[in-house]
Amino acid sequence: MTVERLLLTLLLGGVAIGCVLVLYPFLSAILWAAILTYTTWPLYEHLRTRLHLARTGAAGLMVLLTAVMIVLPLALAIPSGADDADHLRHLIQDALAAGLPGAPGWVAAVPVIGQSIADLWNGWAADLTAMVMFFKPYFGAAAEFGLTSLLGLANGVLMFLLALFVAFFFYASGDRLSVFVVATLHRIMGNRAERLIGVTGATIRGVVYGILGTALVQGILVTFGLWLSGVPRPLLLGVIAGGLSVLPIGAPVVWIPASLWLLTSGHTAWGMFLFAYGIIVVSGADSLIRPYFISRGAQLPFLLTMLGVLGGALAFGLLGIFVGPVLLGVAFTLVSEYARGDMELTAT
Repeated sequence: MTVERLLLTLLLGGVAIGCVLVLYPFLSAILWAAILTYTTWPLYEHLRTRLHLARTGAAGLMVLLTAVMIVLPLALAIPSGADDADHLRHLIQDALAAGLPGAPGWVAAVPVIGQSIADLWNGWAADLTAMVMFFKPYFGAAAEFGLTSLLGLANGVLMFLLALFVAFFFYASGDRLSVFVVATLHRIMGNRAERLIGVTGATIRGVVYGILGTALVQGILVTFGLWLSGVPRPLLLGVIAGGLSVLPIGAPVVWIPASLWLLTSGHTAWGMFLFAYGIIVVSGADSLIRPYFISRGAQLPFLLTMLGVLGGALAFGLLGIFVGPVLLGVAFTLVSEYARGDMELTAT
């Protein structure tokens, strides 16, 4: 009997390893699809009931709505044709012809580094070739970073399309999948399975709503600040800022260069305003909204929430922003349940 059980264990282990190897290239898409399906399941059920649709019809409608909700803002924000491209070309030509203005007086007044920055600025203003020579050693790294970003973007688009394809089947078979998952967890964990399922669901919803809510709010705030400051194409840049806000680098990638552009274009007051607006309003919203939503959904301490988002992003990339807090939430609940059981055992 021991030999038979050992052989069965080895067989099951080999099958499990084989399944992991087969599915590993698609793991990101499968997890994305699972997160998307779980967080939007109430909407799916509502549409299926109100419109009297079959499961496959409602699944197709949800996939279509998801694609439209992501693609539509980009379509509205993309520059409208050749006129915008020609306008942008003229702006670049005029900026190069005019050169850089001299450093404002307040720059030199900054303690310790102000005078050095002012001298460097004035040197670039007198001769643009000096600025080109200063950044020339970094052109190769910038080109490599740009190529890597383009490849990553293409891979992300492919994974997004694959995730939508997988999500269709998750929607269509969601009831059977949920019964299977719940039964498996009950078989493994017993009475703790219900609480584990609850905290996992709350954590996923809190993370998704927190990240998407933060992206929406930051996109709106950046768009308003750019429009108020007179930066061209505020809607496009706002959409980009909202998309980047899900990453640790965040919206500053958009509003910091925009404020520097205003400063170097002679709009010093508006440049300073946009820089302060970005630090206080945009970054302040990110620091408050994201942890608030995530901690409410996950019932996690604030520190674990932030460590989960940042550590997950560093370990797993964009998907880790969602996976990190979920893993910490499940681990935190299991440890809490174990400690509570020990205390109850000791008390009796």
